[in-house]
Amino acid sequence: MSSGARRGSVLLSAFILLRAVTGVSGDGTEIWSRNPHLSPVNASQLFLYDTFPKNFSWGVGTAAFQVEGSREKDGKGPCIWDHFRSTHLQNVTSPEGSSDSYIFLEKDLSALEFLGVSFYQFSISWPRLFPDGIATTVNTKGLQYYNSLLDSLVLRNIEPVVTLYHWDLPLTLQEKYGGWKNGSMVDFFNDYATYCFQTFGDRVKYWITIHNPYLVAWHGYGTGLHAPGEKGGLAAVYAVGHNLIKAHSKVWHNYDRNFRPHQKGWLSITLGSHWIEPNRWENPTDVHKCQQSMASVLGWFASPIHGSGDYPEAMKKKWLSILPLFSDTERKEVKGTADFFAFSFGPNNFKPLNTMDKMGQNVSLNLRQVLNWIKLEYSNPRILIAENGWFTDSYIKTEDTTAIYMMKNFLNQVLQAIRFDEVRVFGYTAWALLDGFEWQDAYTTRRGLFYVDFNSKEKERSPKSSAHYYKQIIQENGFTLNESTPDIQGQFPCDFSWGVTESVLKPEFMASSPQFTDPHLYVWNATGNRLLHRVEGIRLKTRPAQCTDFVSIKKQMEMLARMKVTHYRFALDWASILPMGNLSAVNRQVLRYYRCVVSEGLKLSINPMVTLYYPTHAHLGLPRPLQSHGGWLNSSTAQAFQDYAELCFQELGDLVKLWITINEPNRLSDIYNRTSNDTYRAAHHLLMAHARVWRLYDQRYRPAQRGFVSLSLHADWAEPANPYVDSHQQAAERFLQFEIAWFADPLFKTGDYPSAMRDYIASKARRGLSSSVLPVLTPAERRLVRGAADFCALNHFTTRLVLHEPQRGGRADADRDLQFLQDITRPSSPARLAVEPRGARRLLRWIRRRYGDLDVHITAGGIDDPAPEDDRLRRFYLQTYLREALKAYLIDKVKIKGYYAFKLTEEKSKPRYGFFTSDFKAKSSTEFYSKLISNNGFPSQNNGPRCSQTQSGTSCTVCSLLLQKKPLIFFGCCCFFTLVLLFSLTVFHRQKRRKFCKAKSFQHIPLKKGHNRVLS
Repeated sequence: MSSGARRGSVLLSAFILLRAVTGVSGDGTEIWSRNPHLSPVNASQLFLYDTFPKNFSWGVGTAAFQVEGSREKDGKGPCIWDHFRSTHLQNVTSPEGSSDSYIFLEKDLSALEFLGVSFYQFSISWPRLFPDGIATTVNTKGLQYYNSLLDSLVLRNIEPVVTLYHWDLPLTLQEKYGGWKNGSMVDFFNDYATYCFQTFGDRVKYWITIHNPYLVAWHGYGTGLHAPGEKGGLAAVYAVGHNLIKAHSKVWHNYDRNFRPHQKGWLSITLGSHWIEPNRWENPTDVHKCQQSMASVLGWFASPIHGSGDYPEAMKKKWLSILPLFSDTERKEVKGTADFFAFSFGPNNFKPLNTMDKMGQNVSLNLRQVLNWIKLEYSNPRILIAENGWFTDSYIKTEDTTAIYMMKNFLNQVLQAIRFDEVRVFGYTAWALLDGFEWQDAYTTRRGLFYVDFNSKEKERSPKSSAHYYKQIIQENGFTLNESTPDIQGQFPCDFSWGVTESVLKPEFMASSPQFTDPHLYVWNATGNRLLHRVEGIRLKTRPAQCTDFVSIKKQMEMLARMKVTHYRFALDWASILPMGNLSAVNRQVLRYYRCVVSEGLKLSINPMVTLYYPTHAHLGLPRPLQSHGGWLNSSTAQAFQDYAELCFQELGDLVKLWITINEPNRLSDIYNRTSNDTYRAAHHLLMAHARVWRLYDQRYRPAQRGFVSLSLHADWAEPANPYVDSHQQAAERFLQFEIAWFADPLFKTGDYPSAMRDYIASKARRGLSSSVLPVLTPAERRLVRGAADFCALNHFTTRLVLHEPQRGGRADADRDLQFLQDITRPSSPARLAVEPRGARRLLRWIRRRYGDLDVHITAGGIDDPAPEDDRLRRFYLQTYLREALKAYLIDKVKIKGYYAFKLTEEKSKPRYGFFTSDFKAKSSTEFYSKLISNNGFPSQNNGPRCSQTQSGTSCTVCSLLLQKKPLIFFGCCCFFTLVLLFSLTVFHRQKRRKFCKAKSFQHIPLKKGHNRVLS
């Protein structure tokens, strides 16, 4: 900060003078007129991996009263917050020493060195230098402390940014003069500032006069939430604000005339604000209220200083009778008295909510937007973010995980504002360096990057996770993409399965078009009740039933052909096929319907992947008799499932080559959750049922049908929510063990449940934290299960952020000791699915490392997109996730064989996962996905399709077209032949008529004597 700033001092001084003469306010209202419905996957809205400008300044801040301690030592005088604490915060436990920065200066300096910051923003305690507030006799102990602090910072090449007033007004000035309500405070403050400039100015190049004057006036003299705790009227509040502005202005001119010429420094005032967004973006009234809200908080001080030299017009109109007025001379004095825009955006600007001037609109934490508002409103000033950060509860020590994501979000918004919006932010102050006294919240919240045990003697500074994170940001100067492989061009294997998934396909129990199969004759009562009446005793000749009689199948085939998929995954309805749960009653019509779906798809070269059993959260999917006998808690259900599967193999196996026995058995814990042992028992029976079905197919049906069988596991990836904490790393791996390895280890590895899962449950049981017991597989069961899958089928949707959270209870979820966190910096869906494509590749690599070179099918992957037509979020999801799958195939050598997008059609009143709406209208993602399929991935522009198109494939395409348009083609052919017939008849009659006319004309020609006329 220092070297670049000094080199630019001449230019900046010229800029300041220009602003003072010509600066005018803009119109921040424009910020709300921009597109509020901009897609979350728009390039300007996505998380930005980039670095900050080369000379960007990174800092951290504290306030004297919050961290110094030693409030009654070494000659320090009392301040208004000392009095306020004893009178208004009596029920709050307040350790006397706080962080004791006054005593432990070296520990603070070590913390600064750990972070690697380029500047340290701290405040001078006015009553520590001048106990009674009058700048006559200085307290030598206080002077010694600040000299030591400044010298130490300079020695370490850390730029000091010094705040003169951070709310700790000497108590004498409050009691004797009424504090900031009294105009004489302007001169007292100027005298105090003059001494600081004279004494410290040789080492300080950046000065802040007052920190967040809005809170000083509003909460100190209005709501009474801050010291001095007065609950005055608006007139008193605005009088305080007026005096604060005049005090700042006088100090600025003092520095500008008397100190800037030789000290070459800069001076500003830190202004704080909230941010507000309209209820209805298209409503001018709501937008106007947002502008008024910002003007009444930030504009109250920014407009006089950074704008016109006067209060916002809206404030003057509304509070004309109580708002102090600036004279013409004062306006000229106030205008332009800031060398940069120092801005505070932290929790104190947002609480308590009932004291905010929201004007009925919505509060937002969008730092990027408020920076843009400042740019528009005040002619694009240079901005120092002088305070930013959030808080955690007091019991949080060093694992402040949520603080990481708040910082990540705020910092990326700043980066976006710089890179995309050209907002001139030159520095950032993380708040705060240390835990300390948090004003009206006292010690009930913490904001430090370093944890301090206030009750300890040595007050050690322990870096929190947020300190490690901020250190990393500073080292990298932003956000670098720690991914070894950028996006690549390439294609999937030629036999790659491009599919789409549908859940349970509800069968039609009778044909939708019975007119060709019903042998009865009907009479239409056209003048009466307008109903059809059967004519008894007459039977008509009909054609055999056809699959095209089912309208739903026609619709499905049209949609599938439009998507150009090669595979269609759907689930059978067990309860519809076997209503009684056994073979005593088989619904052949339902089986015929499913066979029609398969056969019609094969005509279009669309291969089926059929799921036998597809339970959901809302519907278990079992036949009612089986469910009434305990469902999967009853081991006999496994035998019933085997019988049902064998029936399906017999009826459909000649057409189906890919089978899924059970969809997501690892998610049935959501249903069988009365106790953890219920969950594990049901899962055990599901695993045994699958294994028995696989063995059945392998021994009896595979030789003739040559198909493949597996089960689909829900397989979200997990990342540690806090990468700086070992317990979170362990929690992420534990999630994978309990979620995927629970079923994958028995099938693909050992024939038994994961040892890590079994050991963790047993460990909790020994400590009395769980009564769970994982079932023990017998040797025979292990032999049955091991290897009972032909490929690995994964349903992957998102990546979960996992943290360790000890739990106790009777449910299986409690055995995992996990809690999930949402990353607010990632685009997500209404169902809170985060779009984190890198997790897909990491999952595939984990599968390969753990289970070897398995064939892998991603049997479901997708996201809910609320857009009814232009589903950009889904397009982005498909593009990014399939790119990561391609990397896994080309680089990591994962044998990925197929991808099935979820799902074909959406359901009414449910999250919108479908490529088609519930009334079969295609969304934009349909064309996008079909193009990916046609390209077989992401080929480079120079390379054409790698997989050759065979003649048979071409002919199948033609066949597909003929099958889709069969009625239209038939009608066209009829019309064509009718036209040909009519044309032929016309030609024939014309020729006949011509001959007749010719013959008739011959009658008038005289014949030679002896010749007879012959008429035809």
